[in-house]
Amino acid sequence: MSDSWWQVIRSIWNNSQLSWPAHEPKKLLDEVMTARCRQRAAEMGLKKLAQELTVFWNPRMRSTAGRAFWPHRRIELNPLLTNISAEQVERTLLHELAHLIAQERVGRRRIDAHGPEWRHACAELGIRGEKPRHQLPLPRRTIERRHSYQCPQCLVQIHRVQIIRRKVACAACCRSFSSGRFDERFLLQKIS
Repeated sequence: MSDSWWQVIRSIWNNSQLSWPAHEPKKLLDEVMTARCRQRAAEMGLKKLAQELTVFWNPRMRSTAGRAFWPHRRIELNPLLTNISAEQVERTLLHELAHLIAQERVGRRRIDAHGPEWRHACAELGIRGEKPRHQLPLPRRTIERRHSYQCPQCLVQIHRVQIIRRKVACAACCRSFSSGRFDERFLLQKIS
């Protein structure tokens, strides 16, 4: 990665013209990173991704390093990454690009966010062994898990932030006693 590229990113972000009210944060399009990602997608033969992909800096992000949105073909990065290192910005960008590449290849089929398709895309982008979660010095936010559920069979407890609004059964018990099929005998019961 060239120093000039990094200087361009820093100057764009630190430019005084980019000051906006705190109550109205705007996403800043990064044309340099967009062009680089589009080029990588084109090299991989992903024509539509190469045409539509955009990269933004999102000042509302706090603890998240980056996010990828498909089918919008958009990547959002946390501007706090610029305070860490150029290498971390690059790695996060490639991590998010791998999500879009993996999803673009399978189309509308649902895939695991950090599953084999994503790992394959990471390897192609040169970040083999990429971890699903970052360990960066970004502020952490913990949310209290106020809703607890219990399996009537094995008595395992599951704690959730949100209420479960559909029928959910204990996966371990369904695998063990119902050949992996959903069974209402193992419906999770709310305990708090």
